[in-house]
Amino acid sequence: MKTLIFALCAAFIFSSSGALALEWQPAAGYKQVPIWPGKAPDAVPTGPERVETVSDKLVGGKTWIYSAPVSRPTITVYSPKGKNTGAAMVVFPGGGYQILAMDLEGTEICDWLTSRGITAVLLKYRVPGVDKFPKSGHYPKSKIALQDAQRALSLVRARAAEYHIDPHKIGVIGFSAGGHLVAATSTQFGNRLYKPVDAADKVSCRPDFGVAIYPGHLWVDQKKFELFPYVPVTTKTPPQFLLQCEDDKVDPPEHSLVYYRALKKAGVPVEMHLYAKGGHAFGLRRTKEPVTRWTDLVETWLGTIGMTPEK
Repeated sequence: MKTLIFALCAAFIFSSSGALALEWQPAAGYKQVPIWPGKAPDAVPTGPERVETVSDKLVGGKTWIYSAPVSRPTITVYSPKGKNTGAAMVVFPGGGYQILAMDLEGTEICDWLTSRGITAVLLKYRVPGVDKFPKSGHYPKSKIALQDAQRALSLVRARAAEYHIDPHKIGVIGFSAGGHLVAATSTQFGNRLYKPVDAADKVSCRPDFGVAIYPGHLWVDQKKFELFPYVPVTTKTPPQFLLQCEDDKVDPPEHSLVYYRALKKAGVPVEMHLYAKGGHAFGLRRTKEPVTRWTDLVETWLGTIGMTPEK
């Protein structure tokens, strides 16, 4: 699986024909804010951040962009359009913990959430680029992405009044590697991976719910149908929503299945949807496959767990 992710990311980077740009920036009217008041913990030296358009591997008939390497983690808050439900979701783009798909699994997700009255907080977490630096990958091999996710959750909860959200309705949504980050934040919240830096770190980093879309890094390997041990599911793990496709060649459905089994065993509320076709890294762009309507399922589920008004 790791080999597949590396090959996929490498192909995206070296075969893309789009123009390079310096450091991802949100659209006009949105402010990108650093999550650390000073130097980020366990900082890894990288080259300058770049943004590239991928034009030879279209998704839903459209190009998409990625950012890498990222050494300066930020959040960008997208407020609801119209009615505010009080719920919020921190968004984790995917990219194998090496790049970040900033529109496909980032800003486009935020636009959907805000249209449904949910505050979206896009986290640009640290990734080192494609295997160019020693500390890459997921926890415990590398702490940096999970540190950023934990910090972002505490910051959002500490600023709940400022963002006009309910501090008890803050969830996470992630894709591919970001889906693993959903599971990691949902199970590692009692193990803050950095020393507190200010008052925000006195606030809980536990998400109130998690949505993992085609997650990876959860299944040990093809020899053992077991959950990765650094995702310690307990009765305190918040409700989870899982979605994957059987023809996913990057992260096969076993990743969701082992997580689902552990959640059920612990008595954690979980809803899982497994589709026959759809592949990987489709975001929410419309295609001919039934999985393309997955956002409707999430919206209904959020109502059933009391995060938004029931549909």
